[in-house]
Amino acid sequence: MNWIFLVIAGLFEVGFASCLGKAKETSGTTSGLWMGGFFICLSISMLLLYKATQTLPIGTAYAVWTGIGAVGTVLVGIFIFKEPATFWRIFFICTLITSIIGLKFVSN
Repeated sequence: MNWIFLVIAGLFEVGFASCLGKAKETSGTTSGLWMGGFFICLSISMLLLYKATQTLPIGTAYAVWTGIGAVGTVLVGIFIFKEPATFWRIFFICTLITSIIGLKFVSN
């Protein structure tokens, strides 16, 4: 169950990073709404990370959480923010995904 909490926490990390990116692009009330989304996603992500670390090793949980956030944020950047999808970006994202899966398999 705590692995599920950890994955959802990572997805909310993608949410808060994406909201931060959208807040940067806007101004006024719209920017404030995106910042509100940022703080909500941040709070949920941290709460779920805390829940997951009650039984998972902190080093593994944190690495997986940041990895999910990093991969997800890059994918959102490519598909939503139209950032470049170069060979090396995709290569290193795949390397990161492989490392996250490896951590899952070597953890209790």
